[in-house]
Amino acid sequence: MGDSFGSAWWQGYATRLRRIAAARDPLALMPLDETLAALGRTAETYEGLRKVPVEGVVGSLARAGDFDRLFRPRNRALRVRWRAIADAVGELPPVRLVRLGDMYFVEDGHHRIALARARGAEAVLAEVRSVCTVAFAMRCLTLADLPSKRAERMFLERIPLADADRTDLWLDDPADWFRLADSAEAWGFRQTLRGRVLRDRAELARAWWHEEVRPVVERVRNRETGAVPREIAVYVSYGLDHV
Repeated sequence: MGDSFGSAWWQGYATRLRRIAAARDPLALMPLDETLAALGRTAETYEGLRKVPVEGVVGSLARAGDFDRLFRPRNRALRVRWRAIADAVGELPPVRLVRLGDMYFVEDGHHRIALARARGAEAVLAEVRSVCTVAFAMRCLTLADLPSKRAERMFLERIPLADADRTDLWLDDPADWFRLADSAEAWGFRQTLRGRVLRDRAELARAWWHEEVRPVVERVRNRETGAVPREIAVYVSYGLDHV
């Protein structure tokens, strides 16, 4: 990355992100605002009323401190409300959820989700609205992963990969995303020096992914035995330092 101010700034920023990640509770309920700030909002749609898997509900709009990620109560003051809903006769109304990728966040119905989990229910009836994000929201995300996902979002703003290529992206170290963006832009610059025309960043991203990243991944997978990590992790490990 050289001795430029930009390189030094990105390295320092990545170090700060790593320190933030190290202090996060893996069982904390995911707050929607913080998750969206990391992933980046692009659009919103209404999905309507449908069944939602209970295990996919891992966050909240406003009550992340009252429950843990498994919707076990953390606040003793919730006891009265819990008991009232548990003793209610008849069918409870649908909950309201916000979906980001594979994750669901509770807008209304925290106690109903908590009771569904406690009773071993597999699904709940929910009214769902969906928010599309720059970086994909995998269900396994924890607060500790948000610094890396924030760096991934910043990478995708520079190198806008197609939606189909975003769902399996994962790197543990935020600094790798900044190295990767620099590498992709350098690859594109070399292409232009050879006379190639790349009309915009989307075309650069598409060409780099299919002509540079995928071939490296295929070579590695053809010679390695056993489990091979995600494509982007393979490229960072085997291809990034050789371009």
